Amino acid sequence: METILTYSHSPLTVLVILALLLFSFLLLSFSSFRKDAKLKKQSTEAELKFQSVIESANDAIIVADHVGHIIQWNHGAEKIFGYSKEEVLGIDLDLIIPERFKEAHRKGMARYYETRKPLLIGKTLELIGCRKDGTEFPFELSLGSWETEEGLFFSSIIRDISERKQAEEKINDLVYLDPLTELPNRRLFYDRLSSTLSQAKEDDQTFSLLFLDLDHFKLINDTFGHSIGDQLLIEATARLQGRMSERDTVARLGGDEFVVILPHTDHNQAAAFAQDLQQAFNDPFHFNGEEVFISLSIGIGMFPSDGENQESLIKSADLALYRVKEEGRNGFQFHTSDMNEIVARKSKLAMSLRKGLEYGEFSIHYQPQIDLKTGTIIGVEALARWTHSKLGPISPGEFIPLAEDTGAIIQIGEFVLREACKQNKAWQNAGLPPFRVAINISARQFSQTNLAETVKDALEESGLAPQYLELELTESIIQGSKSAITMMQELKKMGIHLSIDDFGTGYSSLSYLKLFPIDTLKIDQYFTRNIQVDAKDAALVDTIIRMAHNLELNVIAEGVETSEQLEFLKIRHCDQAQGYYFNKPLPASDIERIYRQLEGEHLLV
Repeated sequence: METILTYSHSPLTVLVILALLLFSFLLLSFSSFRKDAKLKKQSTEAELKFQSVIESANDAIIVADHVGHIIQWNHGAEKIFGYSKEEVLGIDLDLIIPERFKEAHRKGMARYYETRKPLLIGKTLELIGCRKDGTEFPFELSLGSWETEEGLFFSSIIRDISERKQAEEKINDLVYLDPLTELPNRRLFYDRLSSTLSQAKEDDQTFSLLFLDLDHFKLINDTFGHSIGDQLLIEATARLQGRMSERDTVARLGGDEFVVILPHTDHNQAAAFAQDLQQAFNDPFHFNGEEVFISLSIGIGMFPSDGENQESLIKSADLALYRVKEEGRNGFQFHTSDMNEIVARKSKLAMSLRKGLEYGEFSIHYQPQIDLKTGTIIGVEALARWTHSKLGPISPGEFIPLAEDTGAIIQIGEFVLREACKQNKAWQNAGLPPFRVAINISARQFSQTNLAETVKDALEESGLAPQYLELELTESIIQGSKSAITMMQELKKMGIHLSIDDFGTGYSSLSYLKLFPIDTLKIDQYFTRNIQVDAKDAALVDTIIRMAHNLELNVIAEGVETSEQLEFLKIRHCDQAQGYYFNKPLPASDIERIYRQLEGEHLLV
């Protein structure tokens, strides 16, 4: 036992054991060193790869410390915000936040640092950023945070969504905006009206709803073309917007129909606003050298008196607009309680118009036109009359606008044309000296490309010579457009007599009179009626007569009802006249009798 112990503690043995232990330690140390080096290398490689991914990302990846200083700024951030890494490292993150949002940002950072409540952490948000050049843009933000021994850190992944927002806005525009005028469309109008109604009820406030129509807009389209019509709508929109406040809404429902919502307005304010809108259209529009005047018809409904919901309020404003059109357009009207009955009657008449033609309810009366020098009939004006099978006689002032609106005026006008030509030929066959029959041509008729052919057919069917037919056109129909002049020239070549009816009430430029192939100017009865009481009307009539004669045009005055009016016209050498002073419109059977009577009495000589 002692021998063994002695042997185990020999110096050589101790040295060997120590050597082995040292070798093992060195071996383990070397192995550990190699392992640590490998791990370090792997860590470095991973970090490089991570940095590469961060730098190659198109999104901005930003890291900030607990006080909001930027410590990481990738290439995507440089592209999006315009700042280089050197410019922003160590700078407060609010550098990229618009001024108006900076205070809220600082408070949010401080609140999270104190409470650690993740109100925004881990969520995707849409915010507004600020670039180096000061421009703002929308971005999408994903926000994260973590904490180490070194403190609290925030990471932001930011994506520029400008293009997406622009695409969304375009889609939104298609859904909610009129593509021509860029005004709110029907859909957005209903949204705005719903909001206004809710707010008015909550605040116990009144507001007004205005329906607007551009008068005779279809005529503008037919005469000048749809391109000019579109330009007119755009310029009309600009004039309307120029009269609006920020809280008002003007929308286009379609065609020439506009609507205006006026929050917090009473009856008087709505009336003043309507007048202001009409004044905005006093000046002419100019297109390709053409001067075009157009007026507004406005119907007004008031909340809550005319309706407490969308449907009733819209109906009220629409009925009021209908009344304005009936009364001659170019005005405004508030809804009244009797309008529902009136509209019901109009709807019934509108449905009966075409059937009235089929059932023979229409006839023609003729009003003599008198030569002021000889006192004889030199022509008659053919006027449509309608005797409804159930409602009796319907005033032309009531059914003519309806016929214009429904398009039935084309059939009625053709009926008058054909029947009047036949009747005039019949008078000639009965021995009456030849005279002209004048027929009113509506705006819709004049816009028909086959008008000349229709007139030619009527003449051929009746056997009436073209010089005994006169077509009366209004100023608003012709307006001096090239297409109108071309149509008039075609009719004139056929030998037909042409006149401008209701002269003085339209807006054709006087410079165009020399271009029109016309024979006669007809002075509107409005001016004739007032020549004894209104010096301006008297002066206007005198001027029209002298101007027409200087242009070698014939002049006929409408609406003569008194001997004083007749004397005024004779003194100023007006050529012809018509009106109740001589005769009201008569059935065809009475014209021969009247002709013989006037011929025998020489009433005016």
